[in-house]
Amino acid sequence: MTEQERGASTPVVAVLGGGVMGEALVSALLTGGWPTDRVEVTEQSAARADELAQRHGIRTGATNAEAAARADVVLLAVKPHVVPAVLTEIADHLPARTLVVSVAAGVPIATYEQHLPAGTPVVRVMPNTPAVVGKGASAIAPGAHAGEEHLALVERVLAATGLVVRVGEKDLDAVTAISGSGPAYAFYLIDAMAEAGVLLGLTRDLATRLAVATVEGAGALAAQGEHPAVLRERVSSPGGTTVAAVAQLDAHAVRAGVVAAARAAYDRSRELGRS
Repeated sequence: MTEQERGASTPVVAVLGGGVMGEALVSALLTGGWPTDRVEVTEQSAARADELAQRHGIRTGATNAEAAARADVVLLAVKPHVVPAVLTEIADHLPARTLVVSVAAGVPIATYEQHLPAGTPVVRVMPNTPAVVGKGASAIAPGAHAGEEHLALVERVLAATGLVVRVGEKDLDAVTAISGSGPAYAFYLIDAMAEAGVLLGLTRDLATRLAVATVEGAGALAAQGEHPAVLRERVSSPGGTTVAAVAQLDAHAVRAGVVAAARAAYDRSRELGRS
């Protein structure tokens, strides 16, 4: 197959919204082999649209309706509160069976299916910000009219963003609490470790570099499959420094705090879905 034939067989993707997540999706598409002439972004800010066009060599400047009319896949990367208005804008312009994919947090699939033509396949995605550097974790959930071919296409679109898993929509609030909001928990821990390093006499730059590398390395070890508790025990020599440190984490209810944080994120995600 020639490059021209390969390009012609690649679905045209319109990314509605050129913010951080929208650009991460564009980068993932291009990294995954999408030709630049098969990717389009809409963005309200003309300056931002020009920036994206220059950086990635893609088409920008169209309205949401114009971009949707040319697309095989429409990716909504807009703020959740404007999703209904965008759906109303594009509904009459979607070609038949265009796949609609959303990364807007908290907006249920039912909202999309109510605003779009009957039978439109919809897939909802819960990504997270490390997708920007190809280390993300995304969960995808199908709507009533999305089949295996649609899920496979979304996996192909997201392949360069990191881990992609399939779940039922009912599980997306829990996914939001763990991987969607989870990077903030990790950043919180990194900041606390760095602050401790400064307190103990290290420079802030050195303490931060050590904290980042430690969390990154621990994640890489955990990704190999052993249970985190086993890995923790392996670091914890009897009567040693790590045992003393972990005892303080338990004394300060850090584990309970993380569980409570995830529960709060889960509850808030459910509230947003009902609003």
